[in-house]
Amino acid sequence: MAALEVKELTKIYGSGESQVVALDHVSFQVKKGEFVAIVGASGSGKSTLMNLVGGIDRPTSGSVIIEEKDIFSMNESELAIFRRRNIGIVYQFYNLIPNLNVEENIMLPCLLDHRKPDHEKLERIVEMTGLSHRRKHLPGELSGGQQQRVSVGRALINDPAFILADEPTGNLDSKAGREIIDLLTAANRKAKQTLILITHDENIALQADRILTISDGRILRDEVMRV
Repeated sequence: MAALEVKELTKIYGSGESQVVALDHVSFQVKKGEFVAIVGASGSGKSTLMNLVGGIDRPTSGSVIIEEKDIFSMNESELAIFRRRNIGIVYQFYNLIPNLNVEENIMLPCLLDHRKPDHEKLERIVEMTGLSHRRKHLPGELSGGQQQRVSVGRALINDPAFILADEPTGNLDSKAGREIIDLLTAANRKAKQTLILITHDENIALQADRILTISDGRILRDEVMRV
C-alpha cells in the first residue's frame, strides 16, 4: 500500500510572459516504510514539490493522495487538521515555538488538536532524541542540533503517514547534521516510518531506498538504490 501517491502534479506561477512552470506533471508513489530522497539543483522544483506534498500550497492541477485520501478535495480547515495528524514535517530552520519548552514543542500537534497527551509516547521520543536532560528548556536555550531534534520529535509524535524532511541538515554543522540523519534513518529502519527527504547532499541521498532527481520541474531520474 502506498503512503503517498502524486499524480500529474503541476504548479504554475504568473501568466503570459511572466509565467513560470515550477512543477510540470510530476507523478510518483512512495510505499509505506520506504525512504525516498529527492534531489535537484536550486530552482529545480524541490521546494515547490515539498509544499504541495505537505499540503502547505495548492497545485494548479494534479493530486496528492495520502493513505487513499485526496488532500486537495478538502477545505482549508479540514486540510490543516489532516496535515497536522498525518504529515510530520521537519523544516531546515526548526520552526519551534519560542515560549514553549522541549516537551511542549514536541506535543504541539496533540495540543492543537485538544487531545490528551500520551506521556508514554512522549517519554519514548524524548529518550530517542537524546533530550531527556533538556526537556524543560526553551528553544533559545538549545543548540541548533538540539532544536532540530525537537523538530524531529514533533514530526513523530502523531505516528504520521510519513515524515517530510526539507533540507533538515542545511542549517547545522556536520556533526549535528549526522546526528539528525541518524535519528531520521533510525525512525525509518527500526520503526518502519516512511521518510521523504529533500536534500542537496549526495552522501545523505545515497542512504535512501530510492533517489528522485528533479530538474526544471520534472522528474529526471527515479533510481532504486536498495530493495
